Amino acid sequence: MTAIDTVRRRARIPQDLGGNRLDRAAATLFGEFSRARLQAWIDAGQLRVDGGRRRSRDLVLGGEWLELDAQVEAAGAWERQAVPFRLVYEDAELLVVDKPAGVVVHPAAGNRDHTLLNGLLLHRPELRALPRAGIVHRLDKDTTGLMVVAGTLRAHASLVDQLRRRSVRREYHALVRGRVISGGTLDAPIGRHPVARTRMAVVTGGRPAVTHYRIQRRFPAHTLLRVALETGRTHQIRVHMAHLGHPLVGDPLYGGRLQIPAGADPATETALRVFRRQALHASRLALCHPADGRELSWEAPLPADFVALLEALADDGG
Repeated sequence: MTAIDTVRRRARIPQDLGGNRLDRAAATLFGEFSRARLQAWIDAGQLRVDGGRRRSRDLVLGGEWLELDAQVEAAGAWERQAVPFRLVYEDAELLVVDKPAGVVVHPAAGNRDHTLLNGLLLHRPELRALPRAGIVHRLDKDTTGLMVVAGTLRAHASLVDQLRRRSVRREYHALVRGRVISGGTLDAPIGRHPVARTRMAVVTGGRPAVTHYRIQRRFPAHTLLRVALETGRTHQIRVHMAHLGHPLVGDPLYGGRLQIPAGADPATETALRVFRRQALHASRLALCHPADGRELSWEAPLPADFVALLEALADDGG
């Protein structure tokens, strides 16, 4: 990673912060940076107390001088590439995008380029100065819909904190197999599957995961749900719906082989066969603006393939 900027700050710890951990006091005084980043700078000796090195967990008395002299590093040696996505909102602090199916969010093994990150860098090259080019949460490759991206270090720290405090509100449309009887809440921990390590599962000792769901529309053998996330675990909706016995349509990882309902007409069968991804769309996003605290929200319509599938199910008697 190549450093592209130098950050220098100096601030005196007020007496009312005495008794706090160093990293907590630093996060209060240098709020444009995330606490994790400040901890890394403390560990590296780039954030000092009265000129000396300290540990993140050390307590401060109040009155000490914090001196920050660090380098902000690029997001990586990622290329700027044309990648399809719809820009829903943009200002100096935030970008909200509507991600299409088939686009991976961040480069990783097997998907080194042509990710959303590459497309964001083409649109706004200065995002290279932010961790992961401002990306603070993800959607699976074949999940569509809304994502927020930080445009500044201050916004990055704010969004990470809002996600940690679970104040970012995210709602999804999910089409599941079977007729769900009623809405509800599933509070079940999620962790790595004990045998199939590429999958997640509801497991004892997993990380807390809470999913709220309500019925929007019923079909003869399927249900369209509105789902709200209280937490954001990997594959959370997919895992929780499968755990309820209602896996997402088009999800081979958690739903197994394609199932065609008995008595389905040819058009419905064709629609289910050609829909080759999980039927999940991030339709609504709400959060507080990092600069002024305004409450903002956005909605994204269902993509065309999802709409076509719903129309086919409706024509079959739903």
